Amino acid sequence: MDATVTVTDVTAVGPETVAIEFERPDGFSAQPGQFVKLLATVDGEEDARFYTLSSPDVVDTFEITVEIDPAESGPFSEQLAALSAGDTIEMSGPFGSDYYEGEDRVVVLAGGPGIGPAVGIGERAVADGNAAHLVYRAETPVHETRLERLSEDGATVTITTDEEFAAAVDEVITADETEQVFVYGFDEFVTTATDAIDAAGGDAAAAKVENFG
Repeated sequence: MDATVTVTDVTAVGPETVAIEFERPDGFSAQPGQFVKLLATVDGEEDARFYTLSSPDVVDTFEITVEIDPAESGPFSEQLAALSAGDTIEMSGPFGSDYYEGEDRVVVLAGGPGIGPAVGIGERAVADGNAAHLVYRAETPVHETRLERLSEDGATVTITTDEEFAAAVDEVITADETEQVFVYGFDEFVTTATDAIDAAGGDAAAAKVENFG
């Protein structure tokens, strides 16, 4: 669907990273792991970027997590970060078929802004009574409050470095038929993550993967 959405909150969740919450437009529904396209005029030109939901559900509102990185997304992310409650922006979606579908056991591998959908899926899985295991590769973590809460609620949360990432993946991959692995991050991370899945005895081809480019 296409809609004009209203910002309800913008919160800093880590260095150069904000979570933006929007009011749910009538008729909009999405699952954790799906993404939306936001459209805006930046420097006099129309531009658009895709952002994966970081909220565990869509009821009255939904949320995305935005890494403010001009090198990756130009001034678009800076313009999003400058939004405040009451502002509006054009949206279309949702998009994506690789999303959480109530799997009994989820393993989410996240790099960089991939932590947004990771926490959303983890929170939804825990709320559903399912097992959740997150492996997050980051030098400076974001969404730490939600990660701590996930751990308190029974999820396994591992924040790791590049060097320790493969070993951390090996600890959580079981290759059980009830297990679904998700991968969210930029291209280099996706390659590293899928290699680690295979090395751990899992099936990278069966993982639900979103490559941010």
